Amino acid sequence: MKIGVLSDSHGNVAAVQQAIRILESMQVSLIIHCGDIGPNVISALTGWPTHFVLGNIDDLDRLREAIVDPVHTLHEQVGTLEIEGRRVAFLHGDDVQLLRHTIHSGHWDLVCHGHTHAFSRSSDGRTLVLNPGALTRTGRPSLAVVELPSLEVTEIPL
Repeated sequence: MKIGVLSDSHGNVAAVQQAIRILESMQVSLIIHCGDIGPNVISALTGWPTHFVLGNIDDLDRLREAIVDPVHTLHEQVGTLEIEGRRVAFLHGDDVQLLRHTIHSGHWDLVCHGHTHAFSRSSDGRTLVLNPGALTRTGRPSLAVVELPSLEVTEIPL
């Protein structure tokens, strides 16, 4: 199963639409958005099973109002899923202490986060740590696709 990992769309509908076209072509089944969403981009994700967490610029009440699609889930600060036998946690990453605790806990096969606007992939013990980069407000917009259960990551520049 392939999952798309996005972050830092900052309300840019065109960037999200571009990302969706790429994810469609790669036959992605589910999307994780690691925050700094912007409520106006939610409609571009209609019909896509999408899991969101709050970023440091997101307004919880506005996102709750915007997220009405039954295949969308808002997890607030930290989201967790079990997919294809893999335990996945995702958060924005602006709370560095929470990010470090999540990564170093040893509970997760994959920890996804955003905030820095730069793609990165590293390992901490058995945990793969992935920042898909940012869709906007960066010189190198990107997203990532993760193949599960293998945890193979593909960086996708926009």
